Amino acid sequence: MQASRAKRRVPASILLVDDNKSGLAARKAILEEQCFQVVTAANGDDALVQFVSGSFDLVVTDFKMPKMNGTELIRRLREAQPGVRIVLLSGCVASHGLDEGSTGADVVLAKGPNEVTHLVRAVNRLLTKRTARRPPRKAGGASEAGAKSA
Repeated sequence: MQASRAKRRVPASILLVDDNKSGLAARKAILEEQCFQVVTAANGDDALVQFVSGSFDLVVTDFKMPKMNGTELIRRLREAQPGVRIVLLSGCVASHGLDEGSTGADVVLAKGPNEVTHLVRAVNRLLTKRTARRPPRKAGGASEAGAKSA
């Protein structure tokens, strides 16, 4: 896995999306310390503009944002580029029942005391992975997925 990272001479480019300026600045600093190039957006609309005009290896987005939440942003990102790798962050993962299948994200992380460690690990793991997650399940998706793989 490290060999594929070593082959990359250009640092991976990450689009970081959060309406909370403090959280955005803190996560940007953490990811830049890991030698990633980080571009920020304060909301879903700005993120979409940045995304279509740039080239990103990975997107990290908050869930709860005004106008467009993280799952809607993920849906639109997947329409534009189905293979983009995405991490969804939320302070309400359990209470909203957020998971990879329901959101379309490759990884869903809870905000909290271990967030930094989990975020860095998830980003590194996704950047060495070859394929991204499929779009979120629709209602009744679990039985449809089982029927297709059977």
